[in-house]
Amino acid sequence: MKQVMKFVKDTMKVLIIFVLCTSFFYVALRMVHEEYERFHRYDEPQGTAVKVFNQEQIDWTERLSIFFQLGE
Repeated sequence: MKQVMKFVKDTMKVLIIFVLCTSFFYVALRMVHEEYERFHRYDEPQGTAVKVFNQEQIDWTERLSIFFQLGE
């Protein structure tokens, strides 16, 4: 009977440690997600940024050809 109780006690310890570690990991991931959620990646650049890409008017067949060649 003592072995069964010891087994149950050890199993409960492992389960509690697992739940605590999993909860801590979940909370940490949520904090990181919230931090990056507020980060606006597509805002216009500030300072002395220079536009490097100039869109040209290209025929759709030529654009499709470029798409297949480069694998965009």
